[in-house]
Amino acid sequence: MTRHRPDSPDFVKEEFPLYWLARVHGVYTMEMERALKPIGLDIPSWRALLILAERGTSSMSEISLHAIAKLSTVTKLVYRMKAEGLVDTATSELDARVTVVTLTAQGRQAIERGQLATRHIFQRSFEGLTPTQIRRLNESLHQILDNLSPRHADVAAGRQLSGESEGDAD
Repeated sequence: MTRHRPDSPDFVKEEFPLYWLARVHGVYTMEMERALKPIGLDIPSWRALLILAERGTSSMSEISLHAIAKLSTVTKLVYRMKAEGLVDTATSELDARVTVVTLTAQGRQAIERGQLATRHIFQRSFEGLTPTQIRRLNESLHQILDNLSPRHADVAAGRQLSGESEGDAD
């Protein structure tokens, strides 16, 4: 059955997982914006704060990767957050071309305010799902992300990545 594929004549949008993913993302974004705005945060700042909370110090490139944002956008965001006192920046000791970002005490306080403001969204989001269902959902989404990644697209198109021999492709 191919009802889940938009290129199929028997396509039904409700059977297309990315339809549901887009809807979930849209509603999640609206709810998060509504919860964060009163405490002076926005979604990009919230993402950057959580990335830093989890990882400690991160480079702008790492924040860009995990926040799913262009490096130029993250650079502007980080310097805005620095002006607001949420983060500090420094040059990497390992590579002077890399700017590293760390949370300030004010940034940690912003995370606490954000967690209080958004807790209800996360509780509602996963109501009725077991830990096993959540783990399986994460595994499926990770597989889809991997399938959509540039490396996977190159391999699927038969293009060999530089430095990779024929026997190295997955």
